[in-house]
Amino acid sequence: MTTTERIGLIKFAGKDVTIIGPDLLPGNTAPEFSAQAQDWSEIAVLAATKGKVRIIAAVPSLDTPVCDRETRRFNEEAATLGSDIAIIVISTDLPFAQKRWCGAAGIEQVQVVSDHRDVEFGTRYGCLIKEVRILRRAVFVVDRENKITYAQYMPTLGEEPDYTAVLQAARAALQNS
Repeated sequence: MTTTERIGLIKFAGKDVTIIGPDLLPGNTAPEFSAQAQDWSEIAVLAATKGKVRIIAAVPSLDTPVCDRETRRFNEEAATLGSDIAIIVISTDLPFAQKRWCGAAGIEQVQVVSDHRDVEFGTRYGCLIKEVRILRRAVFVVDRENKITYAQYMPTLGEEPDYTAVLQAARAALQNS
């Protein structure tokens, strides 16, 4: 299997880096991916959330200010969305680091998973930064039929997603299913 590698989409520490994987677009089928839960168990994320609309937010590391803000914001928004929408935050942080951070931050409404082992999400969703093995910031809305209805790749690691657009897309996907 050939892996797509692209340079010049984003910088890390002021230098161009290599992104592994294709950019996904609305209308694409969302690829299944496995990740580690905070107890180190492996989960097939789309299968585990079957029947729900999903917001999947890729972040570089929970231990950075922007990722902290983004995850807290999605945790707050989750309470207003209802149980038919699942929010998954994924990073390459180790599961025990995610568990520690979530406990300290009071994150209970979103599912935080790790892509550290196989970086399957990163390579399938065009988010893996090869040189530092972290994810670039992106957010996807996946409907109940596993179709991507919204995709946003941030042009810089420090830029937060358009929360209003993401939430509108999730609500629209819920209405259209």
